[in-house]
Amino acid sequence: MAKGYWVAHVDVDDMDTYKNYIAANAAPFAEYGAKFLVRGGEREVREGKARARTVVIEFPSYEDALACYDSVGYQNAKALRDPVSTGDLVIIRGYDG
Repeated sequence: MAKGYWVAHVDVDDMDTYKNYIAANAAPFAEYGAKFLVRGGEREVREGKARARTVVIEFPSYEDALACYDSVGYQNAKALRDPVSTGDLVIIRGYDG
């Protein structure tokens, strides 16, 4: 079964308030088996342009990745994030060659 991934590119306007989102997303991420592979960090943009933060989260399956996003717990956390950030999020099925 292929894993699922969230790939997010985010600009944060208020990091202090954004930390509330980080705290609130811990429970749904634990429930759906999320594992952070990339969470900000040093980077170098070689082509195009990117937002300030890149986050990659791995889930046991694509279905878990979708279910986590749609869960009440994550949507409540997202409501804390939305007013203080702008981002792009893709949920993608991993390669199961």
